[in-house]
Amino acid sequence: MRVKFPQILGKETDFVGLLKLENLHVALEDGTEIVKGVDLEVDVNEVHAVMGPNGSGKSTLSYAIMGHPAYEITEGRILLDGENVTELAANERAQRGLFLAFQYPHAIPGVTVTSFMRSAINSVRKARNGGVDSPIPIPEFRTELLAQMDRLKVSRELASRYINDGFSGGEKKRVEILQMAMLKPRMAVLDETDSGLDIDALRVVAGGVKELVGPEMGALVITHYQRILDYITPDHVHVFVDGRIVESGGPELAKQLEADGYDPFIQAATVGSEA
Repeated sequence: MRVKFPQILGKETDFVGLLKLENLHVALEDGTEIVKGVDLEVDVNEVHAVMGPNGSGKSTLSYAIMGHPAYEITEGRILLDGENVTELAANERAQRGLFLAFQYPHAIPGVTVTSFMRSAINSVRKARNGGVDSPIPIPEFRTELLAQMDRLKVSRELASRYINDGFSGGEKKRVEILQMAMLKPRMAVLDETDSGLDIDALRVVAGGVKELVGPEMGALVITHYQRILDYITPDHVHVFVDGRIVESGGPELAKQLEADGYDPFIQAATVGSEA
């Protein structure tokens, strides 16, 4: 599928949209292997859900995809739009269209939401314009920001506050999705975005993701629970146990997990590793 970058991020560029993990192994700084050989492909216009119990390595997988320096890729590759980004820094991956929504977004005292958003957009625009500054005009930025804030039910008062400083759990997650709506990434990875959300905030966050996924964006949704998938119907569901994908299927697999839990998959994975 041939697609283009949205114009808000600058010069349009044709390329193929796809996140591909090839035999990905990830270890902590002390050498402990957490992700133990993952093969996965997520295309634009697709939602893939990775579901697994606590401690299975799901968050490690998301951080490794984004390029967190505390996680070492010891084997395998990460491809984005056919480009090997395995050795790229997190900011370089972001400039190419990767986005990570954190389970626990950090506060950044002294940096307002507005300043952060505009700086992020301008950084991406510059990278995609061959290193030449191409700042988004302030009126255009403001119009887009306020429109997205209203759509995602983010209080306009938050625009002048420091990023996540004193925000409620729901406000933090909505601002994460606001960043995604403004940056319009090629591939969004959501690490347990449903964690700590009440039902109203969950609907808003899930609705924002659902609207953005399409011909210009795909999403990898990492979660423990079925509930966010009641609002974002995944195209594919993957069961993640002990650093591996042990089962893949359609939306019905998430329903099976809700009914039966992870124990059958944990037991099967344990038997398989002992064989």
